Amino acid sequence: MSDRPGDVVADLQNVGRVYRMGSELVHALRDFTFQFRSGEYWAIMGSSGSGKSTLLNLLGCIDRPTSGTYSVRGQEISGLNDNQLSVLRGRELGFIFQSYNLIPQLNVIDNILVPVVYQDDPIPNAKERAVELAERVGLQGRLDHRPSQLSGGQQQRVAIARSLINDPAMILADEATGNLDSKTAEEILELFDELHASGKTILLVTHEQEVGDRAQHLLRLKDGLIHEVRLAGEPAREEASA
Repeated sequence: MSDRPGDVVADLQNVGRVYRMGSELVHALRDFTFQFRSGEYWAIMGSSGSGKSTLLNLLGCIDRPTSGTYSVRGQEISGLNDNQLSVLRGRELGFIFQSYNLIPQLNVIDNILVPVVYQDDPIPNAKERAVELAERVGLQGRLDHRPSQLSGGQQQRVAIARSLINDPAMILADEATGNLDSKTAEEILELFDELHASGKTILLVTHEQEVGDRAQHLLRLKDGLIHEVRLAGEPAREEASA
């Protein structure tokens, strides 16, 4: 997997993640080694309990590995405190959630600007960039609207624009079309296609095969292990360790 073109954005080496549930230990990820590279568009799939949500939390620096190492653009996270992790998340990662996670009291532009607030060195002309991003995702005429005045698809467009405001190295999307009707979901997936074509790195967690098929590459998990890898233009292969 290391001969794919592009700089390494996310590097997981022998990562394990163990949770305690009562008296039991749950191995959500096991000896997980993988690299995601600049400009790639991955669908991460697997059944419930496969480890895909755990992987997304680790990739997003929301959680830390129990064992192994994780680096974002060469910066290993184990030595970072919570404040440093927060800065790293805001600078390098963009998040898109199934439930949108917009702030009800803020309008479209101010919601898009939320990640800027947490940066010590905010981007110049941030409001102008927010307006440009809102228009890029098709929200012309909605800039002063609050989330309650928007449809689900429009709210997700706000979330996509918000994920782009700091020009992150990687966009993490968690079931981004899960709450949308099929027509609106298709429109959002077309936006992802456009972002990928523009060079963005996208990691999309989904349980829907049709959504997964839209991505450039596929990573399927099972029982905390890599079960299947499908690279663009190549036949799928199963990992022997799974």
